Order: sequence, then C-alpha cells, then structure tokens
Amino acid sequence: MEKRAKLMDKKEAKLLNGLALAYIGDAAYELSIRQYLLESGQTRPNQLHHQATRYVSAKAQAKIIRYFKDEQLLTEEEETYYKRGRNSKINTKAKNTDIQTYLQSTGFEALMGYLYLTKQEKRRNELTTLCIQWINQQEGFN
Repeated sequence: MEKRAKLMDKKEAKLLNGLALAYIGDAAYELSIRQYLLESGQTRPNQLHHQATRYVSAKAQAKIIRYFKDEQLLTEEEETYYKRGRNSKINTKAKNTDIQTYLQSTGFEALMGYLYLTKQEKRRNELTTLCIQWINQQEGFN
C-alpha cells in the first residue's frame, strides 16, 4: 500500500532549513502559476513555458519579494521564513542571474514552502494572486 506524505504543522516546518523550504516552495508556487496559465486559456506547451518564466524566474521572484517588502505585505512570521531562505548557504552557482537575486528568489520560495507545508493555503493563494497581478501590471498585461 502506498503511503502518502502528510503536511507539516508549524512546529515541524520551523525545524526545516531555508533550502528545504525553498525546494517545496518552488514546486508549490510553480504549480499555482501553471494552473493560472491553463485557466487563462494558454494551452500550447512552448507558450506555457515562456509565459510561466515571467512569474517563476529568479529575477521575477526577487522583484516580487522586493515589492512585498516595500509595501509591507508580509507578516513578521513570513519575513522570518523569507530571511531563512535568503540567508541560506548556497553551494551551487546561480544560473542566469547574480547571487543577490538568486538569494532573494530562494527566500521567496522558502516563504511559499513554509505556507504550503503549514497548510496556510488561503494566505499562499492571496500572495500568489498578488504576484500574478503585480507581474501583469509591470508588463502591461492587465
């Protein structure tokens, strides 16, 4: 019989390092973006991939998290998990971006991972919606 993984409570999630949170947060956020794109009528694989990178690239995520911080949209707890990811010791070279952008992106993903693992779906969806709206506004796609 296949055993299904359970989601964590806040106490368990607090024990994870920033990179572990970013690992799951990257997947959770990208899945939300992919769902948004399909629901908005995008169906061609090449077009889907191109559109998704507008939202999920390290550069886009770094811009989004700066927007969240500038507008004070994060709670104190959310800031903590963002910083846990941002301050992680990264052993890989950032691809197509500088290290600061990569670290900010990792922090964004860690925040999304924390919200996902602690079942804070309403808040994660709220932040994802803000991401989509902000990117669309920045690129003139309202």
